[in-house]
Amino acid sequence: MSQIGAPHGGTCPKSPRSRTLRTVAALSSAVLAVTALAGCSADDETDAAPLAAQDNAPAPRDRVADGGTLRWAVDAAPTTLNAFQADADATTSRIAGAVLPALYTLDRRGRPQLNPDYLESAQVVETEPKQVVLYKLDQQAVWSDGREIGAPDFVAQWRALSGRDTAYWTARNSGYERIEKIERGKNDLEVRVTFAKPYADWQSLFTPLYPKQVMGSPNSFNDGARTALKATAGPFLLKTVDSKSGDVTLTRNPRWWGQAAKLDTVVLKAVPRADRAEALAAGTLDLAEIDRSTADRIALALRDARAGRNGAQAALAHGPGSSITPSKALASWALAHGSDEEKAEEVRAARKKNQEAIARYASAQDTLAKYAVRKSLEPAYTQLSLNGESGPLADERVRRAVARAINRQELAESVLKPLGLPAQPPGSHLALAGQAAYKDSSDALGGQDTQEARALLADAGWVPGGAVKQPAGTKAGSEAEKAEKEKKGEAGEEAEKPAKGTPTADAKKKSDDASGDAPSDEGLYIVGDDKPGDRRTAASAPVAALRAEALDTGTGSAARVGGRPAVNPDQGVAGAYAPRGTAAPAAVPGAGQALGKDGKALSLRFVLPSGPGSESLRAVGDRIVRMLDAVGIRTEVTKVSDESFFKDHIASGDYDLALYSWPASAFPATDARPIFAKPEPASDGSLMVEQNYSRVGTDRIDQLFDQAAGTLDEEEARELVRQADARIWAAAGSIPLYQRPQLVAARADLVNAGAWGFAAPRYQDIGFKKAETPKGSERNR
Repeated sequence: MSQIGAPHGGTCPKSPRSRTLRTVAALSSAVLAVTALAGCSADDETDAAPLAAQDNAPAPRDRVADGGTLRWAVDAAPTTLNAFQADADATTSRIAGAVLPALYTLDRRGRPQLNPDYLESAQVVETEPKQVVLYKLDQQAVWSDGREIGAPDFVAQWRALSGRDTAYWTARNSGYERIEKIERGKNDLEVRVTFAKPYADWQSLFTPLYPKQVMGSPNSFNDGARTALKATAGPFLLKTVDSKSGDVTLTRNPRWWGQAAKLDTVVLKAVPRADRAEALAAGTLDLAEIDRSTADRIALALRDARAGRNGAQAALAHGPGSSITPSKALASWALAHGSDEEKAEEVRAARKKNQEAIARYASAQDTLAKYAVRKSLEPAYTQLSLNGESGPLADERVRRAVARAINRQELAESVLKPLGLPAQPPGSHLALAGQAAYKDSSDALGGQDTQEARALLADAGWVPGGAVKQPAGTKAGSEAEKAEKEKKGEAGEEAEKPAKGTPTADAKKKSDDASGDAPSDEGLYIVGDDKPGDRRTAASAPVAALRAEALDTGTGSAARVGGRPAVNPDQGVAGAYAPRGTAAPAAVPGAGQALGKDGKALSLRFVLPSGPGSESLRAVGDRIVRMLDAVGIRTEVTKVSDESFFKDHIASGDYDLALYSWPASAFPATDARPIFAKPEPASDGSLMVEQNYSRVGTDRIDQLFDQAAGTLDEEEARELVRQADARIWAAAGSIPLYQRPQLVAARADLVNAGAWGFAAPRYQDIGFKKAETPKGSERNR
């Protein structure tokens, strides 16, 4: 969807529509550039809805005031205005969405829709001997210089992005390299595109569409479009890019042929994530993606306003004055007016400082009460990536053990439940709930199962005591491994299960400390929710069918689907931290013991970003550490700067475990292929990984992606994508954990803007709601 770049807090900037490189989404709460891609799709209400609806204060255009300026926060000034260059970022994407043609947009379910502002129609008109697509452009569509949008622009973009001319510094060319020729139809408004071989994702091409003045030569493509655009064609024009402040100003396009933009001006203000709470409190922003702490503060301000408390009262209730009790206040006053002049001066200075802090907080809360928090789920998911290039994770059994040790449901709930958002872990790497290609294929790997995780590790040779080097000639190591394997036997396995009705089997663990920041009693209760018959062997589980198809994912022990550990995975000794009156179950041999093999301990390097806005991500990492510790996998957590996280660790492969996110795509056969493609050795002996930073892949997965991209049968393509996803699950190179929350602060009177979810913003409809006079007549803002 968008290309890779330097990370922001463990994130990569985004550009609109990459066909080869896809952007790693923000790990904290960075803007996700939802690409407006795709083909025509009927509004089939039988399709599964997304987990969370969009929240953008919808309003009909006749209820939106004409005029006004929207101040919209972006992470930074655009590094380039050319979305097809490698350093294009999220700001590039936002500008392109407002000023350039998008032939297709996504609806609220992530389904592609033809954009009637630019196209009258677009369809495959021939399949034999070659695939031919005929575009018919809107007759009123013109560039800002008055020239009509037409075939010359399509030809210029194809030649620039086809990869045939290396003078163009392009980031990707997928799809464009399949085009054989582009011809003018009856006139320049009809464009015939002939493909050398079938391409299912043809709708993804030419979005955004740049004018021939940008794409026509390497110089204008490489350098000319970095800081200026010679022509645009959207509801807004690019007016200025302030090199000092980083602000980008867009103004209403007088040549726009569609519904006129409601706003006069949009100012994209460069405000780093860490500074947004302060900017909102100062009233200098109208719209901004925010983190949870800022959302909580706005919620407090709204609650106080509804209760009739002003900012000063709020400051005493939960702000800097909340710790001042009457006794403390009296003592402070006494010291400030006491006979010890030195002490009195010190206390008076402290009292003044505290009063100023209370005044600032009060003013900020009064301002924050003018905003609303709009929330949904981003079309992106956070995953645990397992680097399979070398070390213990090169063994599929160890990767699968890591995956089986993790309770994805608990992690999803920890992030999303406190926000009131659905907390269902994604079942696919390639689509999200609501999209046509979505299908839960996680059974190919299996659910959380501590016993199965230990069994997989033992099968791979990682056993208790294995980290102790044995004298030459002894068989202690092999005997320890043998003993561990024997514990997998039927009798031993049954002995580990608690009987139904015991406190261990019937107690229900409660872990609602969603943020991971507040103190909790997690780990203090001995719990489990196993039920007789919940656990199934591979013979009865869906994974058996996959194994029967001879999946090329290596060896591994029989998988079980579903189930939870019979004891709390966080405990050290069974029953040691049970509440008074709780019966302690029998200890499980080897539970939580450190594992080793050949005198080496099993320890994995877990890299996390350290910057502001990544607190929730680090809390998730802490939970994962505890889950892995329960099966004997030790972790070495390294927290690195946001700038270093991606470039120096993820992309370079200097990690074992890491958390980062990927955006969903309307075209997974094209967009997701480089993320899961099998790494190939380079001439210098290194691995060519494209965007597969887990370095785990198979030939069969690649074949399925190629087949999906090469068929024009939509349902067949979706089924091939689903088959590829099942094999990605089985390979256990990445484990989707939760769909990312999307929190947006918006002025209360701002409409048609907020948390869009899958949908692309409709820039011309954004504006401020018409105000009403006391008599009911309307007046503009």
